[in-house]
Amino acid sequence: MIKIGNLNLESTAILAPMAGVTDRPFRTICRKMGASMVYTEFVSADGVIRKNNKTLDLVRFNEKERPIGVQIFGDDPEVVAKSAQYIETVFKPDLIDINYGCPVPKVTNRGAGSAALKDLCLMEEITSAVVDSVNEIPVTVKMRAGWDNDSIVSTIAGEKLEKIGVQAITLHPRTTKQMFTKTANWDLIKELKQAISIPVIGNGDVASIKDYIKLKETTNCDGVMIARAALGNPWIFRDIYNYENKINNESITLEDKIRLCRTHFELLKNDKNINQCINLTKKHFSYYLKGFNDAGIWRKKFMNMNNPIEIQLAIEELIKYVREIDNTFDSSERG
Repeated sequence: MIKIGNLNLESTAILAPMAGVTDRPFRTICRKMGASMVYTEFVSADGVIRKNNKTLDLVRFNEKERPIGVQIFGDDPEVVAKSAQYIETVFKPDLIDINYGCPVPKVTNRGAGSAALKDLCLMEEITSAVVDSVNEIPVTVKMRAGWDNDSIVSTIAGEKLEKIGVQAITLHPRTTKQMFTKTANWDLIKELKQAISIPVIGNGDVASIKDYIKLKETTNCDGVMIARAALGNPWIFRDIYNYENKINNESITLEDKIRLCRTHFELLKNDKNINQCINLTKKHFSYYLKGFNDAGIWRKKFMNMNNPIEIQLAIEELIKYVREIDNTFDSSERG
């Protein structure tokens, strides 16, 4: 269990915020699978205070997704603070998270995301403003190790953030310049954990339950944030929950995977317009449909579909197909 301010999480595995991925349907699935908390896609503080419809739609969530955090980014302390206050008042999530981790140039060129790690004074100003503006829920931070290998600041930044009143820190121990290349330096997570008393959540290079166990044992971190490993395999949250509670995992069959494809498709149909539904279905099916004979053929078939009825019929056809072949999905990497 992790305690973040007044929030108690039942498991230590958390779904990371991912742009274009962690929408309401995917969050719903991951919570049902055992993720102890989920996050919205990160949202622009400017978009929030302008009440941009697309931005606010990213913040909306259903009660069954709780506990849920809303992640915000921006470079102006007053704007970021006002957006946090608005989100707390209007949407009432379980926490507000400040993004100091995004390495994408369109964000960092504005001085937001991980660019704040180049200016720790600005980071302190933004964080203090947000903490002062939020009344009833915890404020947390997700950050990277630093801008580049010559400016690793995660530990000193963590100490500053704790003093300001941040209730937990997630560290992705790569630099901005590294993006997602090379190996995440888990030693920095361990160092941060030793330096501060608030919960530290490790993130980076966790692709299986074996990686989860290794990260926890190596760093003594309080929780683990799962990102890309959940794509096509939200069962990773169930596996971690079962491991923590000494429950034996049941094998996942190929039919289980296809049925989840159907569930995901239905959730998208109910939540998105037709074009969004089709495009996101193709995106997620490209992750789900792997590891069995003719998987490539089926992926290509779905990629060529352009209406929900075609997709629905193809899913039912695929369920019949998998019943005729070896129905056991290879779960060796799931521990």
